[in-house]
Amino acid sequence: MLTQILRRIATGLVVLWVTLTVVFLGLDLAPGDELDARLSAEAAAALTPEEMQAKRHELGLDRAFPIKYGIWLGKVATGDLGYSTSEDMDIAEVLKVTVGNTAMLVFTALFLGTIFGIFFGVLAAIKENTWIDYVVGSIPIFIAGIPGFILSLGLIYTVSVKMNLLPSGYMHSLTDESFPDLVKHMILPVSVLTMVLAAQLVRYTRASMLDVLSSEFITAAKAKGISNRRVIFNHAFRNALLPVISVVGLHVPEIIAGAVITETVFTWPGMGTLAVRAAGGRDVPMVMGIVIVVAVAVVISNLITDIAYTVADPRVRLG
Repeated sequence: MLTQILRRIATGLVVLWVTLTVVFLGLDLAPGDELDARLSAEAAAALTPEEMQAKRHELGLDRAFPIKYGIWLGKVATGDLGYSTSEDMDIAEVLKVTVGNTAMLVFTALFLGTIFGIFFGVLAAIKENTWIDYVVGSIPIFIAGIPGFILSLGLIYTVSVKMNLLPSGYMHSLTDESFPDLVKHMILPVSVLTMVLAAQLVRYTRASMLDVLSSEFITAAKAKGISNRRVIFNHAFRNALLPVISVVGLHVPEIIAGAVITETVFTWPGMGTLAVRAAGGRDVPMVMGIVIVVAVAVVISNLITDIAYTVADPRVRLG
């Protein structure tokens, strides 16, 4: 098993390198550069082409792609993520704060979304073709059809503006930085991410449970007189959990991507808000720093998913 895990790690490192290379190339080929973002239209018009070229040379923007990529990759290999011009500080220092802020939202939503998604999925399967099944099955379809930013704006309008129950943005109030205040500010953005994940898991869990409940070994267990509760939770649920574990792992990148939009709408000081500022300022090193964090998180989540598969069913082997 250790060999297989090491193989997975090696594969993840290759995927990470390919991802970084493709993103860096895409940013290099995109129209405009950091200098265009720094200069206003009036300032750019006041400079001669020679002065513009001199400034690009000073910033290293006129280098060929292999040289720029090689310099950047060499620094990253030594742990130097570079300097952010949009934030005016070292990228590593910026990420130390924003990664933690985003992780609070992502991990909380991942935990709650998994719990609610599995619970209501199992409930819908047990109550198949009843009003509970119809209601539980309809709500996820409705939520899945609503874009994340619309869902966020809807919650802000109803809960914050109309009902005035929760704050509509930021991480803390101006005069209160206590933990209860943090929780109040987390509720709405976490709710959006939780609902999106739970909506997906409800459908997968229901389908998986129904498939297992119709299996021959479940029929045999019932014929032996085993109670319905034991059949569901000791036999059906364990086998139905395997595909759900895979779905949870596959949805981690979607949660992180959704956090970008959610953080922007709720003005949450995380990687999503930071990514928007970096992209607007054509801050390539900052964007790449964010990409590194996200890519590493995805690779680790996939590895954890593979290990969880083995723990849930020893017959499954990594490969």
